[in-house]
Amino acid sequence: MEYLKLGNSDLNVSRICMGCMGFGDARNGQHSWTLDEEHSREIIKRGLDLGVNFFDTAIAYQNGTSEQYVGRALRDFAKRNEVVLATKFLPRTDADIEAGISGQKHIECMVNKSLKNLGMDYIDLYIYHMWDHRTPLYDILEGLNNVVKAGKVRYIGISNCFAWQLAKANALAEREGFSRFISIQGHYNLLFREEEREMAGLCAADNIAMTPYSALAGGRLSKRPGETSRRLEEDSYAKGKYDATALQDSVIIERVAELAEKHGVTMTEISLAWLLTKVTAPVVGATKRHHIEGVVKAVDLTLSDKELLYLEEAYVPHKLVGVMAQNNR
Repeated sequence: MEYLKLGNSDLNVSRICMGCMGFGDARNGQHSWTLDEEHSREIIKRGLDLGVNFFDTAIAYQNGTSEQYVGRALRDFAKRNEVVLATKFLPRTDADIEAGISGQKHIECMVNKSLKNLGMDYIDLYIYHMWDHRTPLYDILEGLNNVVKAGKVRYIGISNCFAWQLAKANALAEREGFSRFISIQGHYNLLFREEEREMAGLCAADNIAMTPYSALAGGRLSKRPGETSRRLEEDSYAKGKYDATALQDSVIIERVAELAEKHGVTMTEISLAWLLTKVTAPVVGATKRHHIEGVVKAVDLTLSDKELLYLEEAYVPHKLVGVMAQNNR
């Protein structure tokens, strides 16, 4: 395993971040394919054994049960100062707004609930899950700065935003003496490269770490055309993001399969080896033991410049999908 500093922080993170959305009680979430605690612990333990020290979850995943599973596993299998734990908080609800709960109070309540779920005293990276158009940015930044000053959070990150939003937020934070966002968790993979338009340039200029989600496009970059899985069949959210462009994306998927055969590796390794040339640490989910084992192997795979170009040249622009389409107001 290789390790890098996470943006402008002192956090040393593994080049692979284990995405924990697939862990949690399926009865408490929207995904039927999530793992129970026993199997979640097995994968977390295997990831730790392979050198993964960076874990990403969210209070929204399975109504907090993902946080609970991850917290218990890390407490049992690792020393707290040897892992980097990220979790995310949601915007205020209609009920919060009607009740007059401020952005600062909302963040305080959210972080306290996550800490309780995790069974921990602090969170290494606390991520603004999606842009909240109904709460003033100043309130969000002040609320985040408050939990950093209180020692409940070490650093803050952001997810699902545009480059102009991140630049605006960090400029305001710098002006006010607040904590700045050190990382961005956006939608980025071989099939969806819109982050390269502006976000990648901003991150390179300001040393903001890119830790993208959907690194394997909901499994599409790990399976040959025609192959399927329960996750591919049942993940309606991923279907909404990728089904409309399946034909144009199939060209890239075929090339990933071709290079995987040439190198004698999996498509997962090829897809992630490409992404690792672009970002600090992709967030990659695993719901089987061999998934995390294959993911980690990608760190040691080097593709030639010619192969990287071969994977990239078939890309065509994509429309915004998922949370980012909602953010485009």
